[in-house]
Amino acid sequence: MQKNLMQLYKRALDEREVWLPRWKTAMRYTIPTDDTDVATLFDATASDAADNLAASMYSLLTPPESLWINLIRESDLSPDTENATNMLRAHLNDSNFYTTIHQCYLDLVILGTACLFMAENPLGSDSAFSFTAIPMTDIAILPGAVFHTTSLPACDLMERYPTLTLPNHMKETIKNDPQTPIKLVQSLVGTDFVAWVDVGGDFENNIVARGTFETNPYIIFRWSVVSGELYGRSPILRALPDIKTANKVVELVLKNATIAVSGIWQADDDGVINLANINLTPGAIIPKAVGSSGLTPLASGADFDVSQIILRDLRDRIRHSLLADRLGLLSDKEMTATEILARNSDMVRILGATYGRLLHEFIRPLCERGLQILARRGLIEKISLHSDAELKYIAPIAQMAREEMAI
Repeated sequence: MQKNLMQLYKRALDEREVWLPRWKTAMRYTIPTDDTDVATLFDATASDAADNLAASMYSLLTPPESLWINLIRESDLSPDTENATNMLRAHLNDSNFYTTIHQCYLDLVILGTACLFMAENPLGSDSAFSFTAIPMTDIAILPGAVFHTTSLPACDLMERYPTLTLPNHMKETIKNDPQTPIKLVQSLVGTDFVAWVDVGGDFENNIVARGTFETNPYIIFRWSVVSGELYGRSPILRALPDIKTANKVVELVLKNATIAVSGIWQADDDGVINLANINLTPGAIIPKAVGSSGLTPLASGADFDVSQIILRDLRDRIRHSLLADRLGLLSDKEMTATEILARNSDMVRILGATYGRLLHEFIRPLCERGLQILARRGLIEKISLHSDAELKYIAPIAQMAREEMAI
């Protein structure tokens, strides 16, 4: 079992490896964290459009303090679904769900895959639920398996798992520095949970926890998926060529602007001009022989600047890829009912495939996990969405879809 688990873990890491540089590039042009990336980011069109799309998903899929889920009894013998619905909504509202899910929407829009961890709070808390948006760089997945890797200071790890026995080569290091980071791997294969520290040595001795989950606490959902791939593809990844080009165009425009503002100057020089030493930078002083015309620019027949035309076209394509031109705010002019219906129809058509995927990979697992936690606590009767109740999704995008089908 342990050997198979390690093989699955290594296979999951190999499957994720190809996506790490793609995610890094997507984040570099939207939510850069490194100072070097921030200093070389010149165009914020993609970042702004990603924020707008994440906010639109937030209001269309899970609007706070709104009725966006409902449970309908399958028969008269089914448990009380009205009480279950009210209890589920109440505990979601009292939890950190609405502050956390927006982080997942950003990951979804930028990376194409997001992970929401749904844990159970201790008894006596305001809500039975606790949510964490886990970075995708910490998650590796396979069909039916999730591996969550994180690092903890050695002192915190020993406090959490006092029975842990570390290898001898680690004991001296931890004794000298209790803050030494140690990698903790948590795996969920099917319903079996195993956590271990990745410090080498005997795998069996490194296991710190075992257990089973009735429902999966790792809710992983994707924007769109290509056949044969495990991880999703995002609008940012699709628009990446235009995003890179727009950033480069703005960089070149700014460099040209600095030359236009500060100019390039000539000065008399009684020596011989060495062309290899000429540096065409803003504020540069280029020597020239006394009495000569020096280095002169080649005059072109016309001053035709196409940079703004290219940049406008690139920005329009970026906003189009991230649906900013279709999911944005309504214009100031009043819209007729026909125009509103046409706009809603476009939104349903554009987000139809993504909406269906999120309903299956996000909304339904979220409700199943929530109902299971509430039932175990005795707050509601045990309800199965497969036999006892039907999940009715009544968020704004679902209402638009039903209106579209009614037309």
